[in-house]
Amino acid sequence: MTSLRPSLFLLLGLLTLTLTSCDAIGSIFKAGAYTGIIAVVIILLLVFWLLNKIRRR
Repeated sequence: MTSLRPSLFLLLGLLTLTLTSCDAIGSIFKAGAYTGIIAVVIILLLVFWLLNKIRRR
């Protein structure tokens, strides 16, 4: 479990550096409203899942 934590933080750091908000919002508007809503819900669920994994240890 201890080796998972550094790689998880590395993955989150990489995602924050590679995904810019302008690109994400532009893609959502191009794809449509329902696709955007689904994408936001999936991202929020993923973030909550990752936070729970980090807090539980």
